[in-house]
Amino acid sequence: MIKDTFELPIGDKTLKIQMTNWAEQASGSCLVSLGETVVMTTAMMSEKNTDDKDFFPLSVDYEEKFYAAGKILGSRFLKRESRPSDEAILLSRMIDRAVRPLFPIDFKKEIQIIATCVSFDGENDPDIISMIAGSLALAISNIPWNGPLAAVKVGKVDGKFVLNPTYKERDASQFELTLSAIEHEGEILINMIEMGAREVSEEQVMEAYEFAKKALMQIIDFQKTIVAKVGVKKAEFNPAVESEIHKDITEFLGQKLDDAITNAKPGEKNLGEAEALRYELAAYIKEKYPNQQKEKQVLPFFEKEMERIIIRNILEKNQRPDGRKSDEIRNLVAEIALLPRTHGSAMFHRGLTKVLSILTLGGPGDQQLLDGMEIEGKKRFMHHYNFPPFSTGETGFMRGPKRREIGHGHLAEKALLPLIPDPKEFPYTIRIVSEALSSNGSTSMASVCAATLALMDAGVPIKSPAAGISIGLAKDEVSGKYKVLTDIQGPEDHFGDMDFKVAGTKNGITAIQMDIKINGINKDILKEALEKAKDARLKILGIISETIAEPRKNLSQYAPKILSFMINPAKIGEVVGPKGSVINKLIEEFDVAIDIEDSGLVFITGQNQMLVDGCVARIKGMVKEVEVGEVFQGTVRKIMDFGAFVDLIPGQSGLVHISKFVPNQIKSVKDVVREGEVIPVKVIGIDELGRINLSAIDAGFKPKK
Repeated sequence: MIKDTFELPIGDKTLKIQMTNWAEQASGSCLVSLGETVVMTTAMMSEKNTDDKDFFPLSVDYEEKFYAAGKILGSRFLKRESRPSDEAILLSRMIDRAVRPLFPIDFKKEIQIIATCVSFDGENDPDIISMIAGSLALAISNIPWNGPLAAVKVGKVDGKFVLNPTYKERDASQFELTLSAIEHEGEILINMIEMGAREVSEEQVMEAYEFAKKALMQIIDFQKTIVAKVGVKKAEFNPAVESEIHKDITEFLGQKLDDAITNAKPGEKNLGEAEALRYELAAYIKEKYPNQQKEKQVLPFFEKEMERIIIRNILEKNQRPDGRKSDEIRNLVAEIALLPRTHGSAMFHRGLTKVLSILTLGGPGDQQLLDGMEIEGKKRFMHHYNFPPFSTGETGFMRGPKRREIGHGHLAEKALLPLIPDPKEFPYTIRIVSEALSSNGSTSMASVCAATLALMDAGVPIKSPAAGISIGLAKDEVSGKYKVLTDIQGPEDHFGDMDFKVAGTKNGITAIQMDIKINGINKDILKEALEKAKDARLKILGIISETIAEPRKNLSQYAPKILSFMINPAKIGEVVGPKGSVINKLIEEFDVAIDIEDSGLVFITGQNQMLVDGCVARIKGMVKEVEVGEVFQGTVRKIMDFGAFVDLIPGQSGLVHISKFVPNQIKSVKDVVREGEVIPVKVIGIDELGRINLSAIDAGFKPKK
């Protein structure tokens, strides 16, 4: 049952929110729609705390349902939705990144948000709707949360900004910028950014942000009105109070932790002396309070102290954990052609962060087929990212890609996609796998750099090299003092307040992803982060171009050979043959893969260039359309009383009438030619049925008899 309906005009559309009793036992739920795309979202809080965990147990799941789009997908044997698609995982992560910073510090009850797309109109993307629905479900629940937040998507089509563009508008847009934000003292603070772009400037990003601010504030105020009307009371949350053990911890540490962090060795990943001190402290507490398991309280307190000291050192002493200046990048190294049999390979080092990227080229038949609720089609460029446990000096299970790996892989793919050549220019399917071999901050942006090097090493004619960097933030929320940091490493990522990843070329930005741990950032921080990212990106591009200035002119000898050409679409059936008989025979004879598009574009892929060329010649001969006036060296196939049939090209023949062999009259065709003989003939006519008339006289034929 629908209890209440609220509507808000946004751009040229209407955002509709409905309060229902559908999920009556959830802590909070709502139905949100834009156009005929509808998302049902629930927020649920567990009854008891999970104090034994050293992290906040929030889980966010976006559910795609094929019924929403009126589809029945899957194999013949499995029609039920199973594991989430990459697109669903990416949206789940985006919602998580937006809502997570707004929960109270030290809150440990398990929270689960489930957003289910129950209707999809093929025009309005469920992502923005799901983020707003997630915000409202939390805001009208009893869950302690410092929302609401607003979300919008901005595009730019024909020089004009577009709010929440449709799929068609996004295809024509220069960029796709997703923002989420909260309101603080009348000001919009951005708390999540996701962007893909076609080399746009930092100024354009700021202009898009300014364009979005009005809509963001309207959506926040709209939700506040709904929350006030619903009037749900929030559950009480009392932050942990300082206990007796904290006094023991403080006395034990004294100045030791401060000295360990301040005197850390440059380039040290885990602040080894400080880590050793934590284990000593845990052992001390365990010995002092035997059989009470109070050592579990050590880690949360210790982490807070480390964060306080690191942030203080950055803000007051301009001292980063590894001794660098605020805008200084770690040591950079780029290498290419590392593996002998791969089509392209490269390694990119940034300090202790090292990523190996391997590129493989394939034919059009190697493209990934997309068959989801939102997307159907093919994908010819893929970037996959792996993060094995040894990359952080740990052991762990190897059970396929986790959400983080899917997210990082997609971010680098988004950054590189605008630079991939058009299939007409370069008809290959491209797959890059980036292996994070050693991690100490922003392996995703190192993947962009390594993948760029691998593309150029493989000879892929990319439009321009790309590089990526992560910008961090140290901020004192009380005083408002902050410092923006270039190229954050492990401790700054873990204890800092922002991870602002920017990738692009010398011409502009191709991807942005930002998540934060504080409520949000203002315009000044956003602008400074973009400027510092640009400076760092250009420096890294300099290192890349010193290693390889442009893509190699030739592909690897081990890469497949591909030739493409157009045929008349009406001739596709002749190439395929009854039940595929002709095309299968060609594939077997020439040891190639043949892909034919409905437009008549044909791709021949194989390892042997001579066989590829031979297959191309055969197909072109099969589909060639004979024209009047053309001269051929034809083979006499069959002699009749009235003339002879002559094969011109594979699959096409014509008739030379008995009167068209020699100027003089002859009694029999056999007097001048024999079956199997090759003779010159000229096309003198093609009738309405496509029958070809030939003349040997006009082609200069001279009988051998």
